[in-house]
Amino acid sequence: MEKVTGIGGFFFAAQDPQALARWYSQHLGIDEVPLEYGAPSWRQEAGTTVLAPMEAGSPHLGSTGWAVNFRVRSLDAMVAQLQEAGVAVEVDPEQYPNGRFADLRDPEGNRVQLWEPAGDDA
Repeated sequence: MEKVTGIGGFFFAAQDPQALARWYSQHLGIDEVPLEYGAPSWRQEAGTTVLAPMEAGSPHLGSTGWAVNFRVRSLDAMVAQLQEAGVAVEVDPEQYPNGRFADLRDPEGNRVQLWEPAGDDA
């Protein structure tokens, strides 16, 4: 069976797309969308990706009905960097078999989860 090889893009509505793209670039290191074909796009490192349809209204998804989870090398370092920039971050105190997690909201209220993988997912 032929399978997809990864996620090629994540597209979502924003009230101010340019400002939100700058926020993701400034705080999470994700390159802004190239303005022309041939210009490089953000390249991510290979790793585990979870595709998890959930019940409508799940608290995991927040009010927008979706959540994005980004892998990080060091959750502590990323959280410190975000907090230093004035971004509110809530670190889950639990250490799960697959890693550690933290949650934040982007400037438009979208749920963003950070994940430091562990175990088989590392």
